[in-house]
Amino acid sequence: MDIQQFLEYCVAKKGVTEHFPFDQDTLVLKVGGKMFLLTSLEQWEIGKPTVNLKCNPEYALELRERYQGVEPGWHMNKVHWNTVTIHDDVPKKLLLELIDHSYELIFKSLTKKLQAEILAD
Repeated sequence: MDIQQFLEYCVAKKGVTEHFPFDQDTLVLKVGGKMFLLTSLEQWEIGKPTVNLKCNPEYALELRERYQGVEPGWHMNKVHWNTVTIHDDVPKKLLLELIDHSYELIFKSLTKKLQAEILAD
């Protein structure tokens, strides 16, 4: 998966917006104003892409035990966030499922009103 495929998959989700709140390297994807994904564009350019994704705490631990490419979230709350190394031992299908999982966790945390607005767009 390259950066273009990755971004197309992510921004195709309802209500996703792109931001650079920290620097010009760290791309943050949000839904309803809340981040669900962070990635370094520089890491993609040098062929070592990683992505930080929100995750259910129990599932996060399970993934970390099972995959070398899943670690506690770098610079994030390590209970709720994982850093996933793309092109490591994490299958592409699982990566897409983890992106969906992160998006859904954040989407479900939004108010019902905001959820309805996003779905109506």
